[in-house]
Amino acid sequence: MVVDRKFNNISIFNFNESWVNVEFNDPSSKNALSENMINDLNNFLDQIESSDKIRGISFKGSNGMFCSGANLKEINEIFESSDPKVKAHDISTSIGKLLKRIQSLPQVTIMVVEGAAMAGGFGIMCAGDISIVHSKAKFSLTETMIGLTPAQISPYVIKKAGFANAKKIMITAERFTGAEAKEYKLADYLFNSTDELNEIEKKLKKQILHCAPKAIIETKKILDIAFERINQDFIDYASKNFVDQIVDGEGREGILSFVEKREPNWRK
Repeated sequence: MVVDRKFNNISIFNFNESWVNVEFNDPSSKNALSENMINDLNNFLDQIESSDKIRGISFKGSNGMFCSGANLKEINEIFESSDPKVKAHDISTSIGKLLKRIQSLPQVTIMVVEGAAMAGGFGIMCAGDISIVHSKAKFSLTETMIGLTPAQISPYVIKKAGFANAKKIMITAERFTGAEAKEYKLADYLFNSTDELNEIEKKLKKQILHCAPKAIIETKKILDIAFERINQDFIDYASKNFVDQIVDGEGREGILSFVEKREPNWRK
């Protein structure tokens, strides 16, 4: 199988016929989840989702950065659009659908996190099956700091960290390291060097490729149902929540303060 490498914001490394490596590659935005990044990821998944040859996908970030979350410059464009509520709803829904798609992929997904995974990038990590995290990586659910809610990503964070841990890091916007992420159950494995990462990935891939492929697919389906499959009703609710916060709530002030490089009016 040949995977199309003609993407603008992601790079594809097809090391062998059973495993594909995807790299977020938009250093100018710290690999933010821009509209182009999301389109690239969906186009890539269109090509490999139904493949019976690709058994696993590793997601990584370029230039020592996993993903900085939603592209706040694009979100700021909401206020300049002819219908801000429609624009906000579309942005939130596109992220929600991508998270659900990654969660439900038949392939095993490994998230390799270096640098930082913030907000939506944090959600991408949690939507994967297995996370390998650099001990000095940085994490935060920063939404409440800019007047928003981590709506679309919340079920994935709860799934990964558990309710109590997820609630704490959501409402405090706490910043923490990869080593602390292990304590929060967000990191399945920690590494400190490329050699350590390669060894962890090698062992995991060997274990996964020893398993029956259809058994893994069916197991993931069962787990997805047990997780109370993320459905369109939730994505719509989360999108409405995002619209309410950014158009009529505190989100406008939060985004503007970020773009204007000043403190929001609630900051103590």
